[in-house]
Amino acid sequence: MKIAVTGASGFIGTALVAALTERGDEVTPFVRPTSQATSASSVRWDPSRGLIDEGDLRRIGALDGVVHLAGAGIADKRWSTQRKLEIMRSRVASTTLLVQALSSMTSGPEFLASGSAIGFYGARGDEVLDETSERGDGFLSDVCVQWERAAEPWTSSGRRLALLRTGIVMSRHGGALKRQLPLFRAGLGGPLASGDQWLSPISLRDEVRAILWVLDNRLSGPVNLVSPEPVTNRTFTKILANEIHRPAFVRVPAFALKFALGSELATQAVLSSQRVTPRLLSESGFNFDNPSSEGIISQAIRQ
Repeated sequence: MKIAVTGASGFIGTALVAALTERGDEVTPFVRPTSQATSASSVRWDPSRGLIDEGDLRRIGALDGVVHLAGAGIADKRWSTQRKLEIMRSRVASTTLLVQALSSMTSGPEFLASGSAIGFYGARGDEVLDETSERGDGFLSDVCVQWERAAEPWTSSGRRLALLRTGIVMSRHGGALKRQLPLFRAGLGGPLASGDQWLSPISLRDEVRAILWVLDNRLSGPVNLVSPEPVTNRTFTKILANEIHRPAFVRVPAFALKFALGSELATQAVLSSQRVTPRLLSESGFNFDNPSSEGIISQAIRQ
């Protein structure tokens, strides 16, 4: 297949492009005009300016599908008013531009897998959540709602749309685990606040495999990309500490996280409790390589 990928140089995008290439698919990355990765197979665009190279679109020809992963990092900076605008605009503007540009192609693709996140559900305590659950409250939920709405026009004329609601992707090469590992290896790891909050992780390997599954099977609607076994922060901490053979007794109080990260970011992105399940993936027959947190952490550290 010929698959276009936005966010191709990001944490998940890099692994996805490698997997697509390995299995023989032709990848068309969307890149910034100044990117060194620009090549004959790429499409130049600048979502912040509403620009996309129409000549590149004509040159690449027909596509079998598109995976849209572009967007500013959620938790890599404190949430100033400007940063929150950047997070929202980077997702909504890029999605709007992509949908409009591809819809105008005479040989445009019929399938789009557009990024989203389990932040859609907000903080929900012990409630078990699946794709039928309602949206939650807060900034991250607002971002996901607007992000998904920007993709909805794609479904006109019978085109299929999958909304990839990704959980916490685990790998020592990126994401939350990359930041946690140095502390845990130094013996400074521990539960966050009460440790009762639920996490919904997925290994990077299964994240990529799930996206490929969505592409190959043309799943539509919201799809939760999480493992089938959510885990509390306390249990996750214990598993990670045991895996690297370090103690993890340094409990991090909520006030310290709020001071270090800002109250809103700490509350919604770090301390939020989300017990999410992958109902649609499971019902469609997808098999996880790493369904448990033990397997997720073990693979994340070793690969």
